Amino acid sequence: MKPVIALVGRPNVGKSTLFNRLTKSRDAIVADFAGLTRDRHYGTGRQGKHEYIVIDTGGFEPDAASGIYKEMAKQTRQAVAESDVVVFVVDARAGLSAQDHDIANYLRRLGKPCVLTANKAEGMTDGTRLGEFFELGLGDVHPVSAAHGEGVRSLVELALEPLHLPEPDEDDEATEDTGVIRLAVAGRPNVGKSTLINTWLGEERLVAFDLPGTTRDAISVPFERGGQRFELIDTAGLRRKGKVFEAIEKFSVVKTLQAIETAHVVLLLLDATDGVTDQDAHIAGFILESGRAVVLAVNKWDAADEYQRQIVQRSIETRLAFLKFASIHYISAKKRQGLGPVWDSIALARKSAMCKMPTPVLTRLLQEAVQFQAPKRAGMFRPKPRYAHQGGMNPPVIVIHGNSLDHVTAAYKRFLEARFRKEFNLVGTPLRIEIKISHSPYADAD
Repeated sequence: MKPVIALVGRPNVGKSTLFNRLTKSRDAIVADFAGLTRDRHYGTGRQGKHEYIVIDTGGFEPDAASGIYKEMAKQTRQAVAESDVVVFVVDARAGLSAQDHDIANYLRRLGKPCVLTANKAEGMTDGTRLGEFFELGLGDVHPVSAAHGEGVRSLVELALEPLHLPEPDEDDEATEDTGVIRLAVAGRPNVGKSTLINTWLGEERLVAFDLPGTTRDAISVPFERGGQRFELIDTAGLRRKGKVFEAIEKFSVVKTLQAIETAHVVLLLLDATDGVTDQDAHIAGFILESGRAVVLAVNKWDAADEYQRQIVQRSIETRLAFLKFASIHYISAKKRQGLGPVWDSIALARKSAMCKMPTPVLTRLLQEAVQFQAPKRAGMFRPKPRYAHQGGMNPPVIVIHGNSLDHVTAAYKRFLEARFRKEFNLVGTPLRIEIKISHSPYADAD
């Protein structure tokens, strides 16, 4: 599973800027005043072959007694509890503060791996101004500049070093296809995930109750159907940020994200009586980003009236348009309605994710697509795709080679994707198209 790094520090030391740098995104709002970040914020980063989860936190005041700062401190404690290693961020230009001492005392008591990082250290070549941070008793100080990207790569290496991560095995996916299929059931709290798994199992194996947040952890249950063995994973419902305050839920979010990433297929469960919410779209986006095969199921279909059903169907078409490759089923877990076809879609999604696509077939499809509709000309050049081959599975990756391909538009990639999907009947899995640009060997000659 991916290691988890928590960014901790007092307000306005640059944690969100560092978060954006690590995740190569702009997901965290950044501004030059204190207290902007209040909730935990999750993202994924990658360095070399290793991927990791980063948690951005609000300004930490361990002894805050009341108000919003008490809730922010609670969020930070939960982030630290979820993490494998803590990056304690201080401000190299503002210097040491009493609040830094309080945070250091708290982290030392935990005994968790911790990296002391002095942000905003650009231009401090001699390092004399960093000497005062040794008072915190957390070892060496690692200077970085999150805004300029200085020292960030070595920071990640330093953070991951005590975890002794094994090198990822590229052949794992090929060997897993004949074994157990890991099926994660994901969704918001109280959409019926545990009820659905209990219905499949024919027993009350999981606690199901009409109260959001009943499931606190990712629960794994073995199951066999039609000779195929499954590992059913009931995940904790992902609440909207700012709604997770109870200490007992501190591991739920990371466990759910890790369950999705390690699954072969994810069944995204929606609630017909609530429609498609922002949180549903957020979970769907994480599934797509993880490259997992996915099946959509709208639960409590029997409890929805005709108007609610129409709203749900329209919402799926608009808010979840990026999952248009996924099969959609309307079910009732409690009344056992519509569950049979869901298994067919799960099997097809897994088969599509592990589909093998021969190079001659891919190249022929590419050339036919170019003859039918050539890429749009960009200035003096028109992209010229030459041939294609498969670059990976789960999700399938198609690598296209040619000349001037840096001018291929996103719309043309979608056009190619549609033709590849139709030929190989790819349903329920993302399909990624990578462009490899051929360079002339004489380009750098005098």
